[in-house]
Amino acid sequence: MTPRLGVLALVDAIGVSGGGERFARELTMRLDGDRFRRYLCVSRWSEKEAADPEASAARQELARAGVEFVGLPRRSVLSLGAWGPVVRMLRAGEVQVLHTHKFGANAWGGLLSLIARPPVLVAHEQTWSYEGRPIRRLVDRELVARRVDAFVCVSSEDRRRMIEVERIDPRKIVLVPNAIPGAARVGHDLRAELGIERDAPVVGTVCVLRPQKALDVLLRATATVRAAFPGLRLVIAGDGPERERLRALATSLGLDETVRFLGLRSDVPDVLDALDVAVSCSDFEGTPLAVMEYMEAGRPIVATRVGGVPDLIEPGVHGLLVPPRDHESLASAIGRLLRDRDAARQMGERARLRRSAEFDIEVAARRVGSLYEELYERATGSG
Repeated sequence: MTPRLGVLALVDAIGVSGGGERFARELTMRLDGDRFRRYLCVSRWSEKEAADPEASAARQELARAGVEFVGLPRRSVLSLGAWGPVVRMLRAGEVQVLHTHKFGANAWGGLLSLIARPPVLVAHEQTWSYEGRPIRRLVDRELVARRVDAFVCVSSEDRRRMIEVERIDPRKIVLVPNAIPGAARVGHDLRAELGIERDAPVVGTVCVLRPQKALDVLLRATATVRAAFPGLRLVIAGDGPERERLRALATSLGLDETVRFLGLRSDVPDVLDALDVAVSCSDFEGTPLAVMEYMEAGRPIVATRVGGVPDLIEPGVHGLLVPPRDHESLASAIGRLLRDRDAARQMGERARLRRSAEFDIEVAARRVGSLYEELYERATGSG
């Protein structure tokens, strides 16, 4: 019987809200337990995170899936001693594959591999966003890419930039699109909760409220769309550093009665069921899980033509694509879908079918598991 490979997934956070962190957790849980011993290491773990109910629920989910959780009390980049448990696991031979996710963990993975030398090192780039960041590009190329056995990217556009801009060896780059599991609905009626009428047009987005997501553009587009749809409502699910700035902007645009900031929600599928149009207006993306969730919910989608989004949405087939930072184009696309409900419903249904066929987490886990075994056999000559 072939021994199981130990796989340690390394990520900054447990993935309650961020897409890359959530993908790392979901992927690790779905690796074949008969072939892999699975560990998830969160490198920034504190008493505050441990007390958070959603983080606790995520840990329980990991335990049910047979994944061992490792939390490191790392308070700053100088907390080098906090890496002790990971170094000991690597040196003891408990881990044959170290799989790091996102830039910070990727950089630390490169350093850890110098110290403990795991047989296989895989880095995972969720969103290539290093324009104007020469130091990050240098670290990515000289520390991460030189140390890894495989550098996973999530879109064809990210792959192109890694090769052409960063000059990373294309033989190391493996394209594995992001994926999600099927959605489970609670059955909560968001419109009733918010007092929104059944026939009112509702537009919405689910994301971390940070500058990348360009929600100021969505607010300006909403002000434009409302002129043609006076009963329009915009719902924004998520939290983050931009919250207060966005609230102030909504007030200045006269949108206080139009916009609902929902904060973090544990019932995202039910939130999406309340929408007539789902929006992703980011300045940059990899292959956003939120857009996949919109597809899974069968919502007509308006998204910016950035990163891997065109790999998900064919314009006019699964939704509409617009240029980033163009609130007039965004408003026009939203208005088009609100006016032609039949075409919008058809786009949503085609998007739902495509998500289930092409972007399923079980498929991604099988592919990544096979990659681990292939790389391990190559590294050890055990094939």
